[in-house]
Amino acid sequence: MAEFEHSPIPEEASCLISAEASSEGLLVLLRSLLKACRIIGTNLRNCDFSSDAVGTTNQFGDSQLDVDLKADAVVFDCLKESKVVHVASSEENPTEIPCDGQGYSVSFDPLDGSSIVDANFAVGTIIGVWKGDGFLNRTGREQVCSLIVMYGPRITAAVAFNSTITASGTAIALELTLHSLVWVVSNPKLTIKPTAKTFAPGNLRATSDNLQYRGLVNFWIDNKYTLRYSGGLVPDVYHILIKGEGVMTNASSKAAKAKLRLLFECAPIALIIEAAGGASCACPSEAGEALLPVSLLDVPITHLDRRVGVCYGSRSEVDRFKSFLFN
Repeated sequence: MAEFEHSPIPEEASCLISAEASSEGLLVLLRSLLKACRIIGTNLRNCDFSSDAVGTTNQFGDSQLDVDLKADAVVFDCLKESKVVHVASSEENPTEIPCDGQGYSVSFDPLDGSSIVDANFAVGTIIGVWKGDGFLNRTGREQVCSLIVMYGPRITAAVAFNSTITASGTAIALELTLHSLVWVVSNPKLTIKPTAKTFAPGNLRATSDNLQYRGLVNFWIDNKYTLRYSGGLVPDVYHILIKGEGVMTNASSKAAKAKLRLLFECAPIALIIEAAGGASCACPSEAGEALLPVSLLDVPITHLDRRVGVCYGSRSEVDRFKSFLFN
């Protein structure tokens, strides 16, 4: 246990970070985040976190489960323990909460997909890390790193380091896998090819009154793309990273607004996708919203609950998404 607590980041990963970033406490923070995800994954496996509703809602009006609240508490405890975090904010506590430290601000969705955890589907944790104090009016491009952690048959983490904090000066995405209590590098470089033949169409109900989105989905069907959709954001994105190709979308319509939140979900994932050579694109979260087809990393966090539609994946498919949705 002591070895895990003090040195869970393998040398193959930690050596990618610049000396300056290491001296500013980034490795300390990463150790704390990986510790939190190990605890969440272990408790999910042992059924110590329940999928029962607790009768409360978060500030967004979402019903809360026992597993949501317990996973949220684990991450906050580890962030405060690190002493390198100014503030943190989560989907369960969507305010800037002081964490008794200095250096970074951390946003997270403690358990994305908790609505499908009772069916024993794969779920995950999403984390974004910004240097400095606070999130408002910043963009995802300012993140220094981000993680999505998968709790499936294995516990794995896709980690992205922005070019601003790597020793090489280039962004990189890699995969870690938890072996017992020790994280190991299972893929030193995640890479997304420019073309794809798999698709994951989120918020499919929007195709009933968004003809552009319906046209895009019909294109994929007519051209015999393979459907790879679980209903969980983390596993659907993770599939693209591991298979090295694919496209995942969540568009909106007048009757079916997009629900994904820029700070807690969209921006952290976009950093990983783009660091792996893929692309991302924002689209309106509701009918009539003015939004250019830009990278999700360039959309400002105007408020903590800002929601956007998304497209992630192979570059050619993200370009296709733009041509259909913004035509």
